[in-house]
Amino acid sequence: MRYFDLPPLIEQMLKVSENISDLNFSVGQPPQVEVNGRLQPSKVLGLEKLTPYQTEVVAMTLMQGNPDAAYRLAHTGSTDLSYSLPSRTRFRVNIFQQRGTYSIVMRVIPTEIPTLESLSLPQQLADMAELRNGIVLVTGPTGSGKSTTLAAVIDLINRNQQYHIVTIEDPIEFLHMHKNSTVNQREVGSDAKDFPSALRAALRQAPKVILIGEMRDYETTEIALEAAETGHLVLSTLHTIDASKTIDRVIGLYPKNEEQVIRTRLAQTFRFIVSQRLIPRADGGGRIAAVEVLKSTPRTREYVTAGESEGKTLLDAMRDSQLDGMQDFDTVIKEMIQTNVVTLEDGLSFATNPNNLMLALKGMSITDDFQNADEPVAPVAKRPTPPVTARPFPSAPTRTQSPQSMLDMIE
Repeated sequence: MRYFDLPPLIEQMLKVSENISDLNFSVGQPPQVEVNGRLQPSKVLGLEKLTPYQTEVVAMTLMQGNPDAAYRLAHTGSTDLSYSLPSRTRFRVNIFQQRGTYSIVMRVIPTEIPTLESLSLPQQLADMAELRNGIVLVTGPTGSGKSTTLAAVIDLINRNQQYHIVTIEDPIEFLHMHKNSTVNQREVGSDAKDFPSALRAALRQAPKVILIGEMRDYETTEIALEAAETGHLVLSTLHTIDASKTIDRVIGLYPKNEEQVIRTRLAQTFRFIVSQRLIPRADGGGRIAAVEVLKSTPRTREYVTAGESEGKTLLDAMRDSQLDGMQDFDTVIKEMIQTNVVTLEDGLSFATNPNNLMLALKGMSITDDFQNADEPVAPVAKRPTPPVTARPFPSAPTRTQSPQSMLDMIE
């Protein structure tokens, strides 16, 4: 099979907008870019739909020289890898099979590591860089900026502390240079077999800080807790929607008869649980992170240990503890709507409880009279649609190749 020059195609797709988060190649669709959370086509020389052959060529080109990635695709149906355009940008790539064809999603990773300020994140997150031990979890759905937030925190530690930092990622995303600290980055699949084995090895590598790309299973979570209990600062991510669900998710990984033990351990070791949701800006200038922050205090530790009950929830604790640097989603989104940073429509769609948020915007509580419920709150701004450009795409006969033949060609 002939390979084609992929970088010019990617370069042309990146010109569609400055706010692209993903490139998408799927059979039956033109090459697409995701801008501010919405997919839009990036038409190339009048090409209306990608064929199975063309998505396969893109996949083969991305995996060229990486037989391990091809092996995983052939045997598991999907594979993760990194890809870079020299002096331009890097991508976290996932290639997967669907209905007998191949699809590719390329997540854009900026070359420069952002700061908390440039990301418009709460300044209290800088306190993470001063922690000596414990566990910090950054949570949210896919594409909510979890890895970017952790990269900013790691860079802050790298600049301000003299530590040994070990990261375990699948794949490596942001590249950290040695500054005041020494940063060693290990990629699952090439530098390590899997997360648990890499994490066990990290405990023998004398790190002060360990970054785990994702706590995916019981074994990884257990070793991470052990590391936090033995004096390491552990930072990781979870795919959960808020702080309360994060606690439930971790506890749910353990047998039911160990629930109280894990609640006690988690209460003693967690330092921050930060949840994120990216909301489109009202002016169309990208997205902004709405951030929920749960900190370890006597009250929150009590709620984690004993479990939540009526009037004693982590959400109540966050709402009552703004002076301690905590905040909940709906309070943050309310301020964004009132200051016209986001539209009313988008703010309500990302809220934890849209009905309660609407009442709060009207200056009402749940028990207030509803006679003024139809009063207008804020105008809904319209976001401009970014322009779409075109670029020639190589055409080829339509055909599909089996995973095993792909593996043979890579090898």
